[in-house]
Amino acid sequence: MRITAAEMLGVQVTPRTNWCFLLIRTDAGLTGLGECTLSGEEAGLAAEAARLGARVAGEDPLLRNRLCPAPPHAPGGLVAQTVHSAFEAALWDIAGQAQGAPVHRLLGGALRDRITLYANINRGASPRTPEGFAAAARRAVAEGFLAVKLAPFEPLIWLEAGGEARAQHAAYAEGLARIAAVRAAVGPDVDVMVDAHWRFSPGGVAALLRDVAPFGLFWLECPVAEANLPEIRRLRGMANERGMRLAGAETLSGLGAYRRMIEAGCYDVLMPDIKHAGGHEEIRRIAALAETAGIEIAPHNPTGPVCHAHSLHLCAVLPNLLWLEVQYGETERFFSLVEGGAALAFRQGAAAAPDRPGLGVALDETAARASPWQPQPRPWLDPRLG
Repeated sequence: MRITAAEMLGVQVTPRTNWCFLLIRTDAGLTGLGECTLSGEEAGLAAEAARLGARVAGEDPLLRNRLCPAPPHAPGGLVAQTVHSAFEAALWDIAGQAQGAPVHRLLGGALRDRITLYANINRGASPRTPEGFAAAARRAVAEGFLAVKLAPFEPLIWLEAGGEARAQHAAYAEGLARIAAVRAAVGPDVDVMVDAHWRFSPGGVAALLRDVAPFGLFWLECPVAEANLPEIRRLRGMANERGMRLAGAETLSGLGAYRRMIEAGCYDVLMPDIKHAGGHEEIRRIAALAETAGIEIAPHNPTGPVCHAHSLHLCAVLPNLLWLEVQYGETERFFSLVEGGAALAFRQGAAAAPDRPGLGVALDETAARASPWQPQPRPWLDPRLG
């Protein structure tokens, strides 16, 4: 069996969201799927996929160790790392299809058949008022989720207050109001997490930790840029003193990047994303190193169904798994864009480990090509935040 082509297929699924998939085709008729969604970088992903296809054409897709060495210094940065991660995942899909076994069985077998999920309600909240966030949280809880996450602080960027200090203070107050509304909506028995999307300075987070303490957050996520490890460690201590965890590292790639975080004691919870971190094998190495430091793993998974399916296989085999993120309430295409999508259904805040060969789902290419990706003039996340 040989690889014949690699293609990035981008799909617009809502007016503000594109999902991107990597298709690895073989002369045996098998197609492996990975997801390489990276908002605003679709053209770069397509170019990187074309370079990958030229490099791996004619290769045996079962030789993952040879084809997927980790590229820690890829000139293409996160774009290249994301395509590399999708490629590694797609090769596992091909291997599973060839052997008639789900990916998690090839990874040594599932430790659990049921993966606990938490609902990221951020894109499903409309309007983006405290009441809109509260309503989204109530919908998630009604479907059985016992934990919800929101990113409440748009459009605040703490370090850029300048002459806009009054507007920044208003955005901060609105963020706190959104958190308060969600906590009131779900009650004390549902965990609430807050994603700060690197919007704060270390001093700003110190104030934030004080202000959110009454809401009993389970964790605060990505509060500051992840280059300043001593400050993150200090903030972790402050969070722990107030009864909450600190979580992050969703856009890092490779064991080396995570090793520095683990050795510095930055986070209680690491959030490697199978789209960026290097694929199944690299995240298993990251999780193993984290386990030696007592750190839990909660994979970042806020995009499309292919990333979700791969994340389910991964979560089935991680000993130190906490739970898995899902993008809740954004679009029903999450289930309809893939054949076998019913197997991805959320049931009482959990999902089953897939049991079909390979990834367990296949992309509906006809439906995908009917709505090609579109440039996003106003990206969801301010590009200044990374």
